[in-house]
Amino acid sequence: MASHFPTLVLSVDYRLAPEHCLPAAYEDAMESIKWVQKQVLVINSPSCEPWFKEYLDFSRCFLMSMSAGGNIAYQANLLALNIDIKPLKIIGLILNVPYFSAITRNESEKRLIHDPVLQLATSDKMGALSLPEDTNRDHEYCNPIVGGSLEKNKIEQLPRCFFRGYGGDPLVNKQKELVKMLESRGVDLVARFDEDGFHGVEIFYHAKAKGWYDYVKEFVYTTV
Repeated sequence: MASHFPTLVLSVDYRLAPEHCLPAAYEDAMESIKWVQKQVLVINSPSCEPWFKEYLDFSRCFLMSMSAGGNIAYQANLLALNIDIKPLKIIGLILNVPYFSAITRNESEKRLIHDPVLQLATSDKMGALSLPEDTNRDHEYCNPIVGGSLEKNKIEQLPRCFFRGYGGDPLVNKQKELVKMLESRGVDLVARFDEDGFHGVEIFYHAKAKGWYDYVKEFVYTTV
């Protein structure tokens, strides 16, 4: 992606479930944000990464990921609103087919219950292994549209957001539900939902990956 438009792309690693249930991955994402912030604070010292000093604009940062990573990026951005990360500034949140679900089945989950890429039984099992003990898919880590989490999170302070989804993804209705909630809270948001595609389609088809890069490029340029 860095070859498609001038940007630095940092790939963040995080602890995996089930040995490390959520919020471990969110905390690791936050540690990465704090690490970048530290680079800003030592920008004029030898300890700063030289390529940071030469190429990175700390006032124009984006968080981006797909699927479960999209969930992590969303939650990490909410956490970042609760601490002082200045002079680092996150101005955009880019989510490709983000993973969210709930106990109550929606239309796309029922319609695509045996989807070969993301079967509902597999999705439920991964969710159960990732969530904190004695919780279910209506926990705010999985279902962000639940009582309590909407009030305590500073959702209206989120930066400009980009959502990408497909009609052949069992998670698409939940993604659309989240988009609608964010828009109702005043979040500046761009959403691109296509019927032609499925969860993670960019991994399998170059044309879809190219389309995704073009959307991200447009979003980045119109945001900065």
